[in-house]
Amino acid sequence: MSKPIRINNTIKKFNSKITTIPGDKSISIRTVLISSLGIGKSIIKGLPNSEDVKSSIKCCQKLGILIKRKKNITEIYGKGINGFFYKKNLTLDAGNSATVGRCILGSLVRSPYKIKLIGDASLSKRDFFRVIKPLQEFGATFYPKEKKTLPIYIKGTNFVRPIKFQDNIGSAQIKTSFCLAALNSPGISFMKSARCRDHTEKIFKYLKIPIKIKKEKNYDLIKIKGLKNFKSFNYHIPADPSSVAFFVMLTILSKNSSILIKNCLTNENRIGFYKVLRQMGAKIIFKNKKTYKGEKIADIFCKSTKKLKSVNLSKNFNNSSMIDEMNSLFILASFSQGVSTFQGLEQLQQKESKRLDWGFKILKMIGIKTKKIGNHGIKIWGNPNLQLNKKYTIKNYSKDHRIAMCTIILALARGGNWKVHHARDAIKTSFPSFLKIIKSIGGKIN
Repeated sequence: MSKPIRINNTIKKFNSKITTIPGDKSISIRTVLISSLGIGKSIIKGLPNSEDVKSSIKCCQKLGILIKRKKNITEIYGKGINGFFYKKNLTLDAGNSATVGRCILGSLVRSPYKIKLIGDASLSKRDFFRVIKPLQEFGATFYPKEKKTLPIYIKGTNFVRPIKFQDNIGSAQIKTSFCLAALNSPGISFMKSARCRDHTEKIFKYLKIPIKIKKEKNYDLIKIKGLKNFKSFNYHIPADPSSVAFFVMLTILSKNSSILIKNCLTNENRIGFYKVLRQMGAKIIFKNKKTYKGEKIADIFCKSTKKLKSVNLSKNFNNSSMIDEMNSLFILASFSQGVSTFQGLEQLQQKESKRLDWGFKILKMIGIKTKKIGNHGIKIWGNPNLQLNKKYTIKNYSKDHRIAMCTIILALARGGNWKVHHARDAIKTSFPSFLKIIKSIGGKIN
């Protein structure tokens, strides 16, 4: 158990360039899973050394896939769509990662034996029925029946059938699980998905896997033709925009500072945070834009912002494009001019912790007037002149990495005497180099 992190000094002005933000976690986990189903050696550069990505690698290794890691290069020797080695009494551990847990289930629909899927205490509280439902339609069986949380068992079938499925949640994890299962089925599987992250589809297109996508206003229509093997591939993972967001937040809230972060993923379904910040008056520029294997990439430049404007986001805003950055937005809104409203955030309560509740709790703690809107929103009365000069303690937050990092950024930018319990354990699940990068630009962590 790590000691609490203590912060009692604000960061001094900085003008920094960062080239070491870890690769995007969503793409990383998907490339591990998909390359394990390819034929031959895939070479993946920039896989982060986070616990979540390690969980995806360990799961694939348990399924008989050879994976070698050499510094910044990972070699994955895939054996084809039906190349997993299944054995009796196999247990796969997704750790803290819902992405690993939900997505890998889709690739197990042909297992002749029961496979047990487990996770840590936090993941074991989260809903898995959202992926169980479509996988049952493909022909998989789950035990115990009606159970919606981990641990659960999945048993596949030799007769995977193509399906038609509609997802109204807008979950990229459901979509990825569907896509991986569809690879194992004859014929064409069809999915209507509320708009959300589309990394899996982009990788499928790049690999020439038979996939067709039709975009409607709020939905994507996806068709996949199964039982088509694909070759291995090389991929260089761009920087994670959700990790970049913490340093953008730090820069905006600090005085006379600027930052340039290189080679960042700027997929349209991942940059809602940056679009909203521009509405709020923040100075953010995407430089050196390019497209890499279907994904948009750019360098992100940001400067301190003296006056942030309030923002009003309705239920119709594409919250999935910034769901991981919502708590950072709550904090930024608390130092803006005016009243901000955020709605349509039901899925925020389904994360590692109840993040909407924690957003409310942290803002109340620092003296911001705020009001919850049912179980789906929050209203924040900004106070640009707020001074943080008290003692603040964060604990019992289910070791949620984003809550820990948001709080650390808030402390470094705006002061106070902070104590964050279990922060190092939380951070290493997704961003183990976070504190090292903070120190490299002048932040002091005790």
